[in-house]
Amino acid sequence: MVSRTRFDDSECPVARSVDAIGDWWSLLIVRDAFDGSRRFGEFQRSLGVAKNILTARLRTLVAGGILESVPASDGSAYREYALTAKGEALFPVIVALRQWGEQNFFAPGEPHSQLVDRQQGHRLRTLEVLSADGRQLNPDDTTVHKISTTQ
Repeated sequence: MVSRTRFDDSECPVARSVDAIGDWWSLLIVRDAFDGSRRFGEFQRSLGVAKNILTARLRTLVAGGILESVPASDGSAYREYALTAKGEALFPVIVALRQWGEQNFFAPGEPHSQLVDRQQGHRLRTLEVLSADGRQLNPDDTTVHKISTTQ
């Protein structure tokens, strides 16, 4: 079996992020956690993933501080998985992936799920990348700067 390349010591924030959650099962688990799934069986039913794969991905998400294993909310002996603050910070990433998918993988009028504002019942506005002064930016408007540890 080919060993997985690790990026947890990379200087690139994108590479480190992908190292933590870049696996499609992990992203779908996080999506389901945002949608209210908390128990192993709920994730398994929603995703249809093999139990050994789900176990491994949940273990990795817990080890990475994205999910935490907590006592079951109903007081039973079961454990549940809850998003940590680090996991909740993935919300804009999931929204961005959802919106990108809506724009690029569905024909006009094709049925799909939609994320709406619970209070207003309206679709979310498309995410934008904005400068500090509020200007909308595209890739040509940005550049990567390396941050040195020595000043």
